[in-house]
Amino acid sequence: MSIDNTGWKTMKWEIIKKRLGYNDEEMKRFRENPRNEDILSKVPVIVNKTFVVEVVGSRGCNSQHKIGDKFHFDSAGNLLTKLCPSRICIYALNAIVPQIFAAKEFLYAGIDPNEIRFKRAGCFDVGIECEGWGRVVMEIRVEDREKE
Repeated sequence: MSIDNTGWKTMKWEIIKKRLGYNDEEMKRFRENPRNEDILSKVPVIVNKTFVVEVVGSRGCNSQHKIGDKFHFDSAGNLLTKLCPSRICIYALNAIVPQIFAAKEFLYAGIDPNEIRFKRAGCFDVGIECEGWGRVVMEIRVEDREKE
């Protein structure tokens, strides 16, 4: 998906109102928050980004995640299920939330999100070494979205 900046500037409020299902009063309140204007001004650039979370370590994972597995998210943080393994552990997804949040904040600030210092996260299972079952470690990167 690509958004023309000029078209976006003129239509963004109506698009957001419809997408979020806001009534006029809610939309007025939404527009009064300057952060919302700032975030929406970044949409034409951010919409063409994909967050890719790759498994870089796996041992004893009950969901069978293996090194090289990738989870793809759009710029809004939605899991792109067609680009992911058929089974995804909820605990693995939960672990990567802070990195996705940080990457989005970097994008909003105009900073390369691939510069995040702590770009790895692991599921909360501590692994067999610490009387758990397994352990999965994942790393995030942000890529330009491929043409669909």
